[in-house]
Amino acid sequence: MTVKGKVLLMDDEQIILDVTQEVLNFLGYEVMFAREGMAAIELYKREKGAGAPFDVVILDLSVPDGMGGKEVIGLLKAFDPMVKAVVSTGYSNDPVVLDFAGYGFSGKLSKPYKINDLKQILEQLI
Repeated sequence: MTVKGKVLLMDDEQIILDVTQEVLNFLGYEVMFAREGMAAIELYKREKGAGAPFDVVILDLSVPDGMGGKEVIGLLKAFDPMVKAVVSTGYSNDPVVLDFAGYGFSGKLSKPYKINDLKQILEQLI
């Protein structure tokens, strides 16, 4: 199977990282992950600098004890204005979710992820 794209997934919950990695691998995507914002930014910069950039970044909106998606997108956009990022949360009425484009995101995903929603947003953005 050919790889359809490279995805960076940032989430503080290990179960989400594990399950989503399995689903994305099954769908044909290469996946790397970070548990909080600074780690995600460092990974994004490292991979881009190595000539192997991510096609899409999925950022959890709220990360207790770490930097969440709202802060991360600002820093990623400053580094790479062309970054394609998806905000991810279980809170559908959050202002960032309601106006995701206004915050610099290219899309949104509700938790728990549905395989078709994940597949669809990645196909739209890649």
